[in-house]
Amino acid sequence: MGKKNRSRKQEPPRKAHRRLRWGVGIAVGVVALAVVAYFAYRAVADLPGAFVPSQGNAHVQLASDPHPPYNSDPPTSGPHLPYLAPWGIHTKPIPKELQVHNLEDGGVIIQYSCECPDLVEKLAAVVKRYKDHVILAPYPGMKSKIALTAWTRLDSFDGFDEARVVRFIEAYRGKDHHER
Repeated sequence: MGKKNRSRKQEPPRKAHRRLRWGVGIAVGVVALAVVAYFAYRAVADLPGAFVPSQGNAHVQLASDPHPPYNSDPPTSGPHLPYLAPWGIHTKPIPKELQVHNLEDGGVIIQYSCECPDLVEKLAAVVKRYKDHVILAPYPGMKSKIALTAWTRLDSFDGFDEARVVRFIEAYRGKDHHER
């Protein structure tokens, strides 16, 4: 009978210790999850440009083919042509349906809407640093002087800001967005 009493007296501290370990384990797990969630939120919150919801990546055969209107101007996703515009500096506007395919393939497009050779020269100097996945082109009628676009991202502003342009390029250049 002495053995039975001893084991009963030892059981509750063991159960309490086990519950304490589980409680500590769960608390550590919750804290770890909160830390991961915080840093994931910060990573997304710190991305340059505004998020624009994706309109998918359907192909059209011609720029004149009917399709739903783009949800941003310049566009950041949606129907596009099955080929790419050449990377680099363009002196003529690029059709929206062509721009979008470059964005889908990890391109960043820098566009301007002004008769401003000094600004264009500064933007071109930035674009020349990259051998591919960056385009500079005019975009007549745009509300701001400068727009930076990447897949589902848009940043528009009026004055040249080299650090802002480079940060945008570095954040999105080369990131492919083909749906698999």
